Amino acid sequence: MGLKDKAEHKLEELKGHGKESAGRASGDRDLEAEGRADQTSAKAKSAGEHVKDAVKDVKDGLRK
Repeated sequence: MGLKDKAEHKLEELKGHGKESAGRASGDRDLEAEGRADQTSAKAKSAGEHVKDAVKDVKDGLRK
């Protein structure tokens, strides 16, 4: 996973955390849920990138 992808996913996760906190503080359940969804999405994207990296590493190992 590239550095740019890692940064984008982390930024999305942090934005989600901010939304969740703001929603909790203001009593806005929709905003809180949206924040949790953003965090989950960012974590899923990051996990997908890790899987792609692992597959690439295995393929590269088989070629040697």
